[in-house]
Amino acid sequence: MSDLTLRICGEGDDSALQRVAERDSTVVPGGRLLAAEASGQILAAISIESGDVIADPFQRTGDAVELLRRRAAQLRRSHGPGGPTPLPQLQRGPRGSAATAET
Repeated sequence: MSDLTLRICGEGDDSALQRVAERDSTVVPGGRLLAAEASGQILAAISIESGDVIADPFQRTGDAVELLRRRAAQLRRSHGPGGPTPLPQLQRGPRGSAATAET
């Protein structure tokens, strides 16, 4: 497996999560999701709240799912059941410079 990235999912991940859920013959879990991503593709995701997992059955995801479970448990212990609070979205100013955050 190539390098693996664990990250909190955002709205832009909806279609990728739906694809993984369909391949796993299930639905996308509710709540905040933590995903395992390799080569720009989401391989698996876990609900930080419930611990429900989706994983691509056509990829080797056992190790990724184990890492997701461990990281989700860490996030619940340190941030509560829903995980960390999302960061505000930055708006880009002229020439790609960061402007003020949305509130």
